[in-house]
Amino acid sequence: MPYVVTEACIRCKYMDCVEVCPVDCFYEGENMLVINPDECIDCGVCEPECPAEAILSDANPDIEKWANLNREYAAKWPNATHKKTPPADADAMKGVPNKFEKYFSERPGE
Repeated sequence: MPYVVTEACIRCKYMDCVEVCPVDCFYEGENMLVINPDECIDCGVCEPECPAEAILSDANPDIEKWANLNREYAAKWPNATHKKTPPADADAMKGVPNKFEKYFSERPGE
């Protein structure tokens, strides 16, 4: 089962996960990352690296929404292969609930 990024990443985007991914399956949006579930090899090394605890296995219940979102935006956003500086307010946004409706951006990262 591949891993997917959930809403906990929105406006945190720490990118520690990108550094450890052996297959470069992360893609960068303006304010979050996604994993291409078709490229993920299910190694799990990214999950413990995420300070926001935003990465989960798609075997988790109720993860289908996030698996679909990851697949959709991995096809639209640029590949992320190295860690960048997180947003200035990343620590303040860590743990904030219900970020998707209020903060999610469809725009690609730079």
